[in-house]
Amino acid sequence: MDFFLDMKTIILTLVVGHLFTVILISAYWRTHKKDAKINAFFFAKCTQALAWLFLALRGGLPDAISISLANSLLFVGAALETIAVLMLLQAFNPTTRKIYGILTAWNVIGFHLIILFCNQEDIRIAFASLGTALFIFFPACKLFKESGSSLLMKIMGSLYLLVIVALLGRAVAAVLSGSSMGLFTPGLSQTLSFLSLYLVMILGNTGYVLLLKEQSDRDLVRLASLDDLTGVFNRRTFIYRARKCIEQCAKKKAPITLLLFDVDHFKQINDTYGHVAGDYVLQDLTQKIMRQLAPGDLFGRYGGDEFAIILPGQDEQRSSRLVEQIRETAFQMSRANVEVRYTLSMGLLTVVPNRHTELESLYLSCDKALYQAKRNGRDGVARAVSEA
Repeated sequence: MDFFLDMKTIILTLVVGHLFTVILISAYWRTHKKDAKINAFFFAKCTQALAWLFLALRGGLPDAISISLANSLLFVGAALETIAVLMLLQAFNPTTRKIYGILTAWNVIGFHLIILFCNQEDIRIAFASLGTALFIFFPACKLFKESGSSLLMKIMGSLYLLVIVALLGRAVAAVLSGSSMGLFTPGLSQTLSFLSLYLVMILGNTGYVLLLKEQSDRDLVRLASLDDLTGVFNRRTFIYRARKCIEQCAKKKAPITLLLFDVDHFKQINDTYGHVAGDYVLQDLTQKIMRQLAPGDLFGRYGGDEFAIILPGQDEQRSSRLVEQIRETAFQMSRANVEVRYTLSMGLLTVVPNRHTELESLYLSCDKALYQAKRNGRDGVARAVSEA
């Protein structure tokens, strides 16, 4: 008993799979025609469906169509699909564009040189397998090794690497078999390699859509979490994360510092230079402060020109040094022919929280310290005391 599959049946399933993908994705593509990655994916599926159809009809079509054109379309389709994945991973830049352009041209030209000077099917199979593996290699590594890769990305990267191994095995098998190996020749290597191509289709269809969904989810979370103007956390997200941070510090019995601050005479800046200049001031402020914060610190906009920072693990001495460093930053916005110097008033509170500590009570104490800093003449820091 063997497990060799009929090659024409496998190719027909590839045709049907790509064809139905084209039908389904076309509904989405019609409303996203300006999205380059969706365009690349859609035209990749169209090209691949046509290419596999021509291959399935080999014997009933001229070789110029069923061999030359079909394989050229497969190379182009593979290039477009990998480009769509790289665009989704934000890894498609002028360098990769040039590399994939050269690689596609090399595969198409090389395949036709084989047809012209050494037209043996085993050599064509080996060349096409190696060419397809080269297309997949970079996105496979990117998916698997990219820092911050999700579980979905790592699984897809692993499966792509598995496909590359299968394609390389097919190339070796084609070379070793000599002229006895053809496109429709049954055999273990052929069965495994075409099953790997079927896996590529599943990855390219379902996997790509899942990656697209994952990216959309991340974008929605980012839009819901960040302040549009400054890029720091909005009030809702800051409060949610700050409470979690307080809970963690309470479990560790570690200190935590809350800093509230706003821009001195911000209304006067808006009245004098306009609200656009005021927006520029807030953007300048947040960019300069973010560069001084550690990765675990929380920075949020409470509203208007009032901001809050949570410094987990920072005691009074360390937090005072950081706050003074922030306050002494040269806060000067120069943009759109407008130059504005501004200062900050800050309220500061450091506690070792316990399970009863609430953010609201810390905020009230810190807010009182902020207004004490304003009463002291602004451009300064006042520290609150709380029993937490």
